[in-house]
Amino acid sequence: MAQPSAAPTSAASSSAAPTSAAPSSAAPSPSSSSSGGGDDRPALAAAVHGVETTMLKVEPVAVNRVAGKHLVVQLRLSNAGTEKDITWTGELGDSTRPLGEIRWASGIGVLDGAAHRLLLPYKPVDGVCLCTDQDKDGLPYSLDPGESITVYGVLPAPSGDPETVTIVTPETAPMIGVPVSDEPPVPAPGMALPDPDAQQVTTLSHPVQVPSESLDKSEETADDGKDLRVSLSSDVLFAVNKATLTPKARTVLARTAKLVDASEGATVTVEGHADSSGTDAINDPLSLRRAQAVRQALSTLVTREGVTFAAKGYGSAKPLYDNGDEEGRRRNRRVTVTFLKPEPAAGTSAPTSTLAPGTEGLKATSRAEGQPFGLEVTGLRGLPGELAVLTYRVTNNGQEEAHYDELSDSSEWMSYRYRSASNVRLTDVAARREYLPGRIMVTVDDETHAYCACSETSGVRLSAETFGPGQTREFWTLFALPSGAASLKVKVGDFAELRVAVD
Repeated sequence: MAQPSAAPTSAASSSAAPTSAAPSSAAPSPSSSSSGGGDDRPALAAAVHGVETTMLKVEPVAVNRVAGKHLVVQLRLSNAGTEKDITWTGELGDSTRPLGEIRWASGIGVLDGAAHRLLLPYKPVDGVCLCTDQDKDGLPYSLDPGESITVYGVLPAPSGDPETVTIVTPETAPMIGVPVSDEPPVPAPGMALPDPDAQQVTTLSHPVQVPSESLDKSEETADDGKDLRVSLSSDVLFAVNKATLTPKARTVLARTAKLVDASEGATVTVEGHADSSGTDAINDPLSLRRAQAVRQALSTLVTREGVTFAAKGYGSAKPLYDNGDEEGRRRNRRVTVTFLKPEPAAGTSAPTSTLAPGTEGLKATSRAEGQPFGLEVTGLRGLPGELAVLTYRVTNNGQEEAHYDELSDSSEWMSYRYRSASNVRLTDVAARREYLPGRIMVTVDDETHAYCACSETSGVRLSAETFGPGQTREFWTLFALPSGAASLKVKVGDFAELRVAVD
């Protein structure tokens, strides 16, 4: 999962540094060392990155809410394998930052599901982040078997004062349901925790969009927790190079009008978009006329009073997908309708599972480079904000090393900043909708890039799709969760589709 975008906030020196409480009693932990180790607090959760001999275990040992607005997250990192010199710095760093800053634990994040945002450590005026710095904190660059260190990040508290949080790191699948304490944080031995209220800091928080589309490809939606963006296919709404609505368009627009009626927003924005074929002289006015046609139709279909409509045309200036192939161009030919997200219908937000996880239909097989591969879905867990995390394992069951590149070979891979395991889909058959991986929207210098809310397969994880004989790797993906769904079909790469229960 990726990272930066910044909204400055100033903080006065008004509260004590969050380090003033006596340590609580703790059960012993099996792994610790003198260099940043000695932290024997019980783990609140655990996740492992790596395979067989090379394994880095990540364990939250303390998550504390400070002054009702900050969160201090402490993670114990342990070499749980047999390989010496397992590094942690680049692997735990924010992958969108300059390479010279990878020694920091800047990738420690918390998913604010209710607000659809990824929260990351604050950025101080005179530093990279309010988080562990390998050099400054005197920690080893790598760990030997059995050794551990504890690192921290200080970040904004998620909205709503939740009792538990979902911790996200670049290394592991999200750790769900980690308890939050309102007691003052206790640092690990030798650790000093900074006070975010004693200095001016910038908040790093990125919107999370979760897209889905109808199986007939007539429309695609993107939900960022605040607004709903409905992209209607121009190929369905209009004939080629025309701005007159087709007979089928009214059915598609009627579905959108129902969503607008269910919203409480007063403004609906309608934007016309084109692919990169043709010239601006053709695309710009055509996209505006199409937006005006949709605006006019919606204004007659929406029954709610007090709604105003605005229409704009952008031609090919704002593509959502790569224009290098026909699928990308098709999806870029659209009219996008944006409005305040409707509240979920009462009684439909908590799915009831009818299939027990770990029992039916959770395994599939395929082949890559002549080797047999196996897929095992290990969970589909619901989160606040109508989100879900899918976790799965891929294993090379053959006798030779092989590369399984189907994981990143999705139709929209060029739309992401970096390659990732994005070739995964959920399907709600009853609702006739397909759900695509979530996107972390990162804005730097007024330019926004999309990062897949899923396992990375580039950068320090460039070998994530290469498997040795018998080797297993774990992956994850964030999705929107259909209201009331008990089970969904899951498609990973070219493995057979599976039906998986929502946990």
